[in-house]
Amino acid sequence: MPPEGTGSTTLERKVGLSSAISLNMMNMIGVGPFITLPLVVAAMGGPQAILGWVLGALIAMCDGLVWAELGAAMPEAGGSYAFLREIYGRHGAGRLISFLYIWQLGFTAPLSIASGCIGLAQYAAYLWPVMNAPVFGHLRLLSLVAAATCITAVALLYRNVGTIARMAWVMTAGVLLTIGAVIVAGVTHFHPALLAVPQGVFILNAGFFEGLASATLLATYDYWGYYAVCFLGGEVKNPGRTIPRAVLWSIAIVAVLYLAMNVSVSGVIPTAEMTRASSAKFAVVAVLMERTFGGTPAKVLALLVMWTAFASVFSLLLAYSRAPYAAAVDGNYFRAFARLHARHKFPNVSLLALGAVATVFCFFNLSQVIAALVAIRILLQYVLQQVGVIVLRVREPGMQRPFRMWLYPLPPLFALAGFLFILFSRADASREMIYAAVIAATGTGLYLLRAYGRREWPFAG
Repeated sequence: MPPEGTGSTTLERKVGLSSAISLNMMNMIGVGPFITLPLVVAAMGGPQAILGWVLGALIAMCDGLVWAELGAAMPEAGGSYAFLREIYGRHGAGRLISFLYIWQLGFTAPLSIASGCIGLAQYAAYLWPVMNAPVFGHLRLLSLVAAATCITAVALLYRNVGTIARMAWVMTAGVLLTIGAVIVAGVTHFHPALLAVPQGVFILNAGFFEGLASATLLATYDYWGYYAVCFLGGEVKNPGRTIPRAVLWSIAIVAVLYLAMNVSVSGVIPTAEMTRASSAKFAVVAVLMERTFGGTPAKVLALLVMWTAFASVFSLLLAYSRAPYAAAVDGNYFRAFARLHARHKFPNVSLLALGAVATVFCFFNLSQVIAALVAIRILLQYVLQQVGVIVLRVREPGMQRPFRMWLYPLPPLFALAGFLFILFSRADASREMIYAAVIAATGTGLYLLRAYGRREWPFAG
């Protein structure tokens, strides 16, 4: 086990623009789009599902402008924790709201990390079907591979952030190669007739908007991650310029890649086949490669998807581990999370804690909780930031803002409308609200107990 920290709380600024973009892109392009692409198509029933990717990109860009302004103005470790604390009052309600953010992150971040590990393991099972066999009761080898993936990512992150930034470029190269291979396979065997949109699909009725919302929810989930650099704000060089550029460039690049990949796959695999067969639904890009270039290239692509999934897990762990650390340094979370590694100066306790919880979640079926994760994050993070950036502009107009979003206040208003649209249009929205309410209630109760004992807001004398 690596040595523990000494209590030092000084982060070093070593992350430049190119590394920041690569870390964001690794966070965004995980295993998600390779699994959700046929689900997005199924949500709208045909090639018109590209509307979901376009709307998701617009929401991401508007939300990205919010992150860019806040990240440039408050370049600290922790990202949303620092934003929410300052927006709603460092010594007032902002203390509770920022604590709630870290509390929900303790659940949603490990689940997101674990989903990438499980996706990697499932693609490994595509290559080696024996992994689906049980090894003890209902426990499958696939789950053990997922857990081992998480542990490996933690081990690789247990080092200096400068070394990690160099590793990020190697992993990003694999991510781009994976997407590029899918696009090339589709373009070289493209059948335009498969992109023909059925008649009557653009009738603007309830069914159309429900399908669009479902497709956009999945696409939005796949876009998430463009804000990873904000969690590393305390380690970014020239943050006033680097953070906004990293956020916006990563969204633009990934949006183009996703749209190209969607068109490429839809131009080779018919909609009915893509959404009917379970094997095609799961490993659609491997099926695409097998159909265009044969079995061996398909296996190579599956390995590249595994590489991409691991890169995403790596980036998620790196970014999210900074948030509990920032809250603990601020005295608003458990003290142990404030410790840094003695030699490499990274939040080792936070990293190990998130990695341990994510490893446990690797043994769960995450398919039933993805929508709940989206609901929790939208309600306890995204909505608060969309409203908050406007509140901050009104309350502190003279605040130093190295980057000011374009077309203010339209971006936060559009992003807010988009998030609420995809959230409340779902049939199980009430169930998801209950999940978010439980997280909020337990976190509030825990905060109030700590605040009462420490005589902090709202019990401060």
